Amino acid sequence: MAVSVVRVAKDLVAASATPMVLGILAEGENYGYAILRRINELSGGELDWTEGLLYPLLHRLERVGCVESNWRSVTGERRRKYYRITEKGLAELAEQRHQWNTVNGALRQIWYDRGEARPITAAPLGCLA
Repeated sequence: MAVSVVRVAKDLVAASATPMVLGILAEGENYGYAILRRINELSGGELDWTEGLLYPLLHRLERVGCVESNWRSVTGERRRKYYRITEKGLAELAEQRHQWNTVNGALRQIWYDRGEARPITAAPLGCLA
């Protein structure tokens, strides 16, 4: 049996990047590679972010005060830059969560509240690819 690969559209990945990173950092401080692994884990491997997506986002979040960072050395390992969410970042995460809940609620009503027991399904046509 073939395994289907779901490719999440770039605009959806971009739109969800900030709340995902802030949400992961709300769990506790972390470094870049571990954040990438966590995103992959949370998505069941369907979101395979690159460093080219993550690090510019972390730098922007740091620039606007949503995260702070510091370098650490652990014996036997190379230095890593750890990021942690700030109070401003927690407030931004709360706002992002509210916005995503609004979007999710509207989509669920469109897709699932049609008096049917299951969601609408169709083979992907790639009309927006």
